[in-house]
Amino acid sequence: MPQTTAANPAPTLPTTLPTTLPTTLPTTLPTATPRPLRVALVHDWLVTLRGGERVLDAFCELYPDATVHTLVRRPGVATARIEAMPHRASMADGLPFAHSHHRWLLPLYPAAVERIELFDYDLVLSSSHCVAKAVIPGPEAVHVCYSHTPVRYAWDRRDDYLAGTSKIMAPLRPAMALAAGWLRRFDLQTLGRVDHFIANSENTAEKIRRFYGVDPFVVPAPVELHRFGSQPPSAPDGTIGRYDLVLGGLVPYKRVDVAVDAWANMPQRQLFIVGDGPERARLERNAPSNVTFVGRVHEDDLARWYAGATLLAFPGEEDFGIVPLEAQAAGTPVVAFDRGGARETVIDGVTGVLYAGGGVDDLVAAVARVDDLAIDPAACRSNAGRFSRVGFMAAVSAIVDAALASNPGRRRRERLARVNQ
Repeated sequence: MPQTTAANPAPTLPTTLPTTLPTTLPTTLPTATPRPLRVALVHDWLVTLRGGERVLDAFCELYPDATVHTLVRRPGVATARIEAMPHRASMADGLPFAHSHHRWLLPLYPAAVERIELFDYDLVLSSSHCVAKAVIPGPEAVHVCYSHTPVRYAWDRRDDYLAGTSKIMAPLRPAMALAAGWLRRFDLQTLGRVDHFIANSENTAEKIRRFYGVDPFVVPAPVELHRFGSQPPSAPDGTIGRYDLVLGGLVPYKRVDVAVDAWANMPQRQLFIVGDGPERARLERNAPSNVTFVGRVHEDDLARWYAGATLLAFPGEEDFGIVPLEAQAAGTPVVAFDRGGARETVIDGVTGVLYAGGGVDDLVAAVARVDDLAIDPAACRSNAGRFSRVGFMAAVSAIVDAALASNPGRRRRERLARVNQ
């Protein structure tokens, strides 16, 4: 399947999918819903507000009468739209440390997700990067899974996950490694519970093909362009264009340590790191004086942080990564590691720089290159426009409608038989 490029703004569907499904996607939302649906939206956990929650927010706009099911939910952390929805949390939500250390409960999540009751719904739309895809739909339901990644803790990111857990958990890491193998088997055994996969990027789609043997639709995650395109640029001290930016969770696979070390070699530049996580204390101890840790900021302030920055550094590998697109929507160029989803969202030499190697010297050289290029903010905004929220919702709606039309009232006995084996 071809990657999304500037010359190919609308997502297209795999040509090998069943002929009953669409081969192209609309770019406008339908004017009316054909019939009322009982919809369940399933999301792994709601304990923070990141790219996955932005996708869930779009699902809530598409299906405002749906019920949101999660393994663990911390009220008040999501968008106003998500918070206003009816919510049901799993049995795991009542366990100790569920809200503050939800990753510790990973071995319990397969059992918890199978106990989520979904038998009264016509449509199950899951937003999954862990086990949400493994919910058991009712016999009449269609299950469409929007996959942010195959469960990374069981496949290609197991070491990163273990490295990011608390030091208190260190003695349990061998047992957690064994649990990851069990989780991988569970992940494969529950594939029959999903009717259609949607991948958030071609990068994720390749993993779904490789790990699952399934060819998914590809619909890139959306950017809320209106939130970033109209903010005046202003740095925290009122100056303009005097600082660089890293934004995201401070966990090992984000490789914020590479940025900290790179800016130690660029003392003439100022770097602000917006975000929080288990790596923060260690990173702050090793940070030079020109690197400042801001912590979490209110989502209303994100646009100004992006717009006031000279560049956004993105040194980690993400399956998709919404942050580089938000920066571009604000007109800010991106310096990104040339791996994963960044290859699909950053146009090298036009909206930023993609650098190979992933090391400190590679990042320093990339920063110098982006300075020399004098990136046009209008080009950044134009590129981000290819990933609009309206286009995303139209694509997802088309896939869901086609999936429902291809399964009118058909019972799912064969699937349930596979589940119960």
